[in-house]
Amino acid sequence: MHDYNANDIKRLFGLSTPVLHALIRAGHIQPTRIGPRFRFTFDDLLLLRTVSALRAARIPARKIQGALRALRASLPPGQPMSRLSLALVGEHLGTGDGQLALALEVTPVNAQVRRFARRKTRMPADEDAHGQFARGLELEQSDAAAARAAYEACLTDDPHYLEARINLGRLLHLAGRLSDAERVYREARDASALLSFNLAVLLEDLERDPEAIVLYNEALGHDPDLADAHFNLARLEERAGHAQASFRHLLAYRRLLHHADL
Repeated sequence: MHDYNANDIKRLFGLSTPVLHALIRAGHIQPTRIGPRFRFTFDDLLLLRTVSALRAARIPARKIQGALRALRASLPPGQPMSRLSLALVGEHLGTGDGQLALALEVTPVNAQVRRFARRKTRMPADEDAHGQFARGLELEQSDAAAARAAYEACLTDDPHYLEARINLGRLLHLAGRLSDAERVYREARDASALLSFNLAVLLEDLERDPEAIVLYNEALGHDPDLADAHFNLARLEERAGHAQASFRHLLAYRRLLHHADL
């Protein structure tokens, strides 16, 4: 649990007091009031982060509220809204009937593993490896199994191809092959923020939170501006009962988002 006042929420997520109170009145979050402060669960904070991101994208408040109401109605009993993600649909918001402002995409909160979209380092000596990597990228949306095979072929030609290793680990993770994904990540001979971040997300899914904390901190060592690592660390530190450390990471997360908006 986290105890914050309205100013804390504005500092963390950029949400004004009227917006916060509107979310409470609508029942989207249900903090406990303790004097001038509110006691939030981390599920509440996850939802506040989502609302903050949508407002930053200049989505009108009435549309956000409408989407949240539709989302609440679609959930099974007892399912917290924060466990789902909200995604924008193109430039023009709305479903086929034009009533729903946002697409409601049911995905676990921890499904944040990332991929490399292109190779930013030197070209590998073996051009076949690069070709297989490019093929894997092309196949990811249409045939995940074929994409995995292409990344595996790439790594056979060049075991040092870090981007292929990260993308393969991500696809194995998303396919539920967690032990295979961990093996692929840990066989990497080079380090990177993205590798550590993805492995940390995987370790969370394996319920190995202390190891995940180490890996998130390792990711921040490679890239101090990795905002999602701070947010995930805040969640894990809160779960471990380290309220001060959790709040520190939340502040770092908010600071990074603020700088990105400048």
